[in-house]
Amino acid sequence: MAAKQSKKVPAPTWRRYDEVQKEQAVRMVRQLRVELGTSYGVAARVAEQLGFGPESVRSWVKDADIRDGLGEGASEAVQVDELKAQVRDLEQDNRELRRANVILKQASAFFAAELDRPHR
Repeated sequence: MAAKQSKKVPAPTWRRYDEVQKEQAVRMVRQLRVELGTSYGVAARVAEQLGFGPESVRSWVKDADIRDGLGEGASEAVQVDELKAQVRDLEQDNRELRRANVILKQASAFFAAELDRPHR
């Protein structure tokens, strides 16, 4: 009997890519999409050429498409950005109203003390 040879599966590596590399991959994918007229397999092809993981490239392209308003989810991304801005504005208004409330409470306490003070 021959002993089974087991293939060693390489452990996943965690590689950090800088923004320049990501943008280069996104540009290449978009360019190939236009040239080939299809998006099928383009991200994997670019990933292989650049030595990146295909899922990484696919996710970068998806994020860039959403950010630039090109792909699926673009309208949702715009709505999310608008809602975030609205929440930020409302939080600012809330802080200002709380400050005004504190000032009004202090002023009412001051004037109440003035009214309780005996006058000559």
